[in-house]
Amino acid sequence: MMGFPHTLHLLIIFSVLIVSASSSTLTTTHPGQILNLPILSFDEGYSHLFGDDNLVILRDGRAVHLSLDAKTGSGFVSQDLYLHGFFSASIKLPSDYTAGVVVAFYMSNGDIFEKNHDELDFEFLGNIRGKEWRIQTNVYGNGSSSSGREERYSLWFDPSEDYHQYSILWTHHHIIFYVDNVPIREVLRTESMGGEYPSKPMSLYATIWDGSTWATNGGRYKVNYKYAPYTAKFSELILHGCAVDPIEQSSSPQCDTNKLDKLSLSKAQRVEMAKFRTKHITYSYCYDRVRYPLPLPECTIDPSEAERLRGFDPVTFGGGRRHHHRHGKRGRSIGGSRIISSSTTTTTI
Repeated sequence: MMGFPHTLHLLIIFSVLIVSASSSTLTTTHPGQILNLPILSFDEGYSHLFGDDNLVILRDGRAVHLSLDAKTGSGFVSQDLYLHGFFSASIKLPSDYTAGVVVAFYMSNGDIFEKNHDELDFEFLGNIRGKEWRIQTNVYGNGSSSSGREERYSLWFDPSEDYHQYSILWTHHHIIFYVDNVPIREVLRTESMGGEYPSKPMSLYATIWDGSTWATNGGRYKVNYKYAPYTAKFSELILHGCAVDPIEQSSSPQCDTNKLDKLSLSKAQRVEMAKFRTKHITYSYCYDRVRYPLPLPECTIDPSEAERLRGFDPVTFGGGRRHHHRHGKRGRSIGGSRIISSSTTTTTI
C-alpha cells in the first residue's frame, strides 16, 4: 500500500507527457509531414533562373546557395507550373549587415499573365546590424496588385543562425503560410474575394536581390556591398502539386489534389496561429486605414488584433490624420523584371 501513491503519481505524469506529446504533434505537423512528401534534388524539379555563378548547387543537388553581390543577384525556378499544391524550403538567411537585401520564396505566373497575374509571396527583408530580419507575406489574384494583401511579422528566432522551414499550402479553398510548421496566416477563398483569389497555374521561384529603394525603412538604408556576397542557403526543397502543361494550361488526368483539399487547420493549430499573430504581427492590410478607409471585402476584423496594431502605429491602423507628411509615409516599389523580384511590394516607414 505504501507504493500505491507513488505509482499513481507516476501514472499521472506519464499521462500528462502523452497528452503533451499529442498536442505537440498537432501544433507542429504540416502537410509535407502528413503526406510524407519527398524532398527533391535541384535537377529533379528546378532550373537556374539568373545570376550565373551566384547560384551554387551543393550536396548532390540537395542544397542551393543564392548570392547577391555588386554585379547581380540570383535565383531559380521550378521546371513545371502548378495548379495548387504544397511548396516548401528550409532557408538560412545572410547575417550581419543586410539592409536592402531581399530574399524571396514565392509563386507567380507573371511571365505568362502579364496583366492579370497571380502571386503568393514569402519575402524576407534585411536590416542594419543589430536589427532583426522582417518577414512579409502577400497574395495577388488576377492582377490585383493595386490591392496588396500584405502582412508583416517579426520572428521568434534569428533566421540567419540556422535553417528554418517556410511553406505554402495552396488549395481550391484556402492558402496557408507556415513557418517551422506553425501556421502564421490563412487566406480563405470567399465569394467577396471573387476573381482575386489566385486560381491560375504558377511556378515556384527563389531569389535574392537588391531592394535598396524600399526594403529597409522605405529605402533609408541601402545594400552595402562592402559586406557582400550576401548568401541565402536553401535545402529540403518540396514541390508537390498538380503540374500543368504551360501551353494548354491543363493538368494531367492523373492529377489529384483531393488529399490537399481535405487538409485544414486543427483547433490546436489555430491556437498556435493566434499565439503567433498576437506576439509577432506588425502590419496587416486589413487594418490599414490610410490605404483602405474601408477594409477589403474579404477582411474579417479581429478587435484584439486591431487594438494591438493601433497601439503599434495609431496613424496607419487608427485612421487618424497625418499632421506631417514625413510620419507614416508609405513607399511603393514595382519590380521591373520577374527575374529579380515579385511584382509589387508595399512597405511602411
